[in-house]
Amino acid sequence: MDMDSVTTLLDHLERVHQRTRRVVALIPPDDVEWSPAPGWFTFGGLVRHLAGLERWMFAENVQGRPSRYPGHGPERASGLPAVLHYYDRLHDESRAIFAALDADALQEKVSTPAGARMAVWKWLRAHVEHEAHHRGQLYLMLALRGVATPPLYGLTSEEVRARSEPAPE
Repeated sequence: MDMDSVTTLLDHLERVHQRTRRVVALIPPDDVEWSPAPGWFTFGGLVRHLAGLERWMFAENVQGRPSRYPGHGPERASGLPAVLHYYDRLHDESRAIFAALDADALQEKVSTPAGARMAVWKWLRAHVEHEAHHRGQLYLMLALRGVATPPLYGLTSEEVRARSEPAPE
């Protein structure tokens, strides 16, 4: 990815978000506050966490502001329609903030909540890694609930293997 290109960065962030959004849409409405163990994220908690961190940490930090993350409890959005609306609304707000960045802004240093200093483009790369991490949790949790999920990039591992050349011995 060309880190000097705001358009390239925004396109990448949007594709990552859409892959996550497809999985989020599979959450059974009755399971929104289900978690695999006490004290773990619920489905709704994970979605609210992704939305809240994108908007109130990553988007605030790239503007040179401190994190304003409000948490991920059901008081933020309760029930699947409200959780989906919260996720989409905060993503739209974040995307507008990211779209206001220019190539010079991507090189500026920001402070993370942990006190690290890094270039905006590196912080946004961490945002993508964070989302991918939690998307993996959503896949696993959906599997535990018996919900079929789509392959991430269009093929299952079995399909990739069937289309591959034999590996060298």
